[in-house]
Amino acid sequence: KKMPLFSKSHRNPAEIVRILKDNMAILEKQDKKTDKASEEVSKSLQAMKEILCGTNEKEPPTETVAQLAQELYKSGLLVTLIANLQLIDFEGKKDVTQIFNNILRRQIGTRSPTVEYISAHPHILFMLLKGYEAPQIALRCGIMLRECIRHEPLAKIILFSNQFRDFFKYVELSTFDIASDAFATFKDLLTRHKVLVADFLEQNYDTIFEDYEKLLQSENYVTKRQSLKLLGELILDRHNFAIMTKYISKPENLKLMMNLLRDKSPNIQFEAFHVFKVFVASPHKTQPIVEILLKNQPKLIEFLSSFQKDRTDDEQFTDEKNYLIKQIRDLKKTAP
Repeated sequence: KKMPLFSKSHRNPAEIVRILKDNMAILEKQDKKTDKASEEVSKSLQAMKEILCGTNEKEPPTETVAQLAQELYKSGLLVTLIANLQLIDFEGKKDVTQIFNNILRRQIGTRSPTVEYISAHPHILFMLLKGYEAPQIALRCGIMLRECIRHEPLAKIILFSNQFRDFFKYVELSTFDIASDAFATFKDLLTRHKVLVADFLEQNYDTIFEDYEKLLQSENYVTKRQSLKLLGELILDRHNFAIMTKYISKPENLKLMMNLLRDKSPNIQFEAFHVFKVFVASPHKTQPIVEILLKNQPKLIEFLSSFQKDRTDDEQFTDEKNYLIKQIRDLKKTAP
């Protein structure tokens, strides 16, 4: 029997997927027939979106959705759509994003079939990540990538891959909105699944923080500020206690924060202050840290006394600043 939902086409999921796949193949060839194919691709994507999202009048029928999902996995069409996203027109790119995110959220009991499918085909994740290198699809890929990251198994694949380090390049891209989007994804990846991230950072501490240091010294104000803020968030998260302990034991990290406290931007100074305070407030300072603080004791006390004086309405900041001044003033040289 025909489904009334598809009043326009009455096509079943297998047919929609087949037509879409055939027309994507024509688009890939980039020959004369592409106009017609492009139109067919748009129509099929709309039909697919209608099955998944339903229409205003109707909820999507569960068995049809299940059928469509199966066809998408079986045919490899999900991969094709992402691999050739730039060949699809503007509205079509939006439809692909919606279809992808919708099918990714689909659950059967406690199972997420699309998460399982992508876990078995991880190159889907890396195609999305590489999308940041193609301006016309970068933001679409970012939306799909962040939807993937909500699922811990997929976040884990990206974190522990060699491609993770590409983020350090993408957040520095010269196109502002793409760099910002890449940073949003990067931040999501490092803050969403706390236990997983703590494990990842502990295992990869040296390489990650070496790359991270370059972001903190970036010429790009936005990158520098966002990276400092994220660093503060990471080391103050109780799940990352071991990372914090390691980070604040290193004298070169303290020196970098002391330099950033004197940055020409008050916002960067302020973010640096939140990391700097962890070094000073720690009850278990390493000897090299104590030595730097002692060597700069009078200068630091004077500097902090007049640091961001105009932040008068921020009581917490004033309290923290006074606490740090007291901590530095009370530092004593330990007998060798």
